[in-house]
Amino acid sequence: MSVAFVFPGQGAQYVGMGQTLAKAYPIAAKTLAEADVALGFSLSQIIAEGPEEKLRLTYYTQPAIMAVSIAAWRVFEEAIEIIPSFVAGHSLGEYTALVASGAIAYEDALRLVYKRGQLMDEAVPAGEGAMAAVLGADVELLTALCKTVSEETGVPVEMANINCPGQVTVSGAAKAVDELIKRAQEAKARRAVRLDVSGPFHSSLMAPAADYLAKALHDTTWKPLHMPLVANVSAQPLTTVNEVTAALKAQLAAPVRWEDSVRTMVSEGVHTFVEFGPGTVLSGLVRKTEKSAKTLHVEDPETLLETMKFLSGEVNPS
Repeated sequence: MSVAFVFPGQGAQYVGMGQTLAKAYPIAAKTLAEADVALGFSLSQIIAEGPEEKLRLTYYTQPAIMAVSIAAWRVFEEAIEIIPSFVAGHSLGEYTALVASGAIAYEDALRLVYKRGQLMDEAVPAGEGAMAAVLGADVELLTALCKTVSEETGVPVEMANINCPGQVTVSGAAKAVDELIKRAQEAKARRAVRLDVSGPFHSSLMAPAADYLAKALHDTTWKPLHMPLVANVSAQPLTTVNEVTAALKAQLAAPVRWEDSVRTMVSEGVHTFVEFGPGTVLSGLVRKTEKSAKTLHVEDPETLLETMKFLSGEVNPS
């Protein structure tokens, strides 16, 4: 059985995530405590108690999701020995995937994504950038609309996340995003609506932040990957540290090609995807991209047990 491990990005968070795992498994509790030490503040308290408004701040959200995802992965690792063919993550999740691949130490990755969150939050003044979800529209049509609207408004709106067939997000200057929403609705998109995010992530407006991030990436200690990372920016497997750091810098201002990433892994023989961390967003996107794929997730003791049973061959695929 060829398996891929996948890790969620921003938006999957919720107050109280990871708490049942931490109560049931010492390694999960230790993982959350290590985050507090690495960052110098009580991230675990924000995860456990919120408030939600604080957890939603980008520079808290990113390390929080990473901490809970790594806690889930470590509990799984202690319970069953499965070596994935690939790892992948959605935006922030790419960093978590690199921890699982052995390329970066957990503590270093936490500090890196905390810094990344700060840079993203500071890159564009509040209110000047925006993102929107567009459902039920053709990717080529949306790409053309983005180009037209950018030219007409004089400010960018660009493809940000190509998640699965019929689900895309766009990102850029607020004025251009609002016009793109209007055009998409006129083009009979099933839905086009602004997202509740703090900035125009994965757009060219993030380029200054990407330059600062490059220095942080350079100053981080990296090790060889134990298994390939399927990168957001290229949807292709990467095996070297130089490839990975270049992709992470580019990722901040480029689209997340999740649909293509899933197709790449399937074409390489992956049949089962295990999602670690809060929620099942990626599992849903995988199934919408490849209906024959099996999706599992590890978020709490119950889902851990279900996933272990499946992978141990104790239950039939569903």
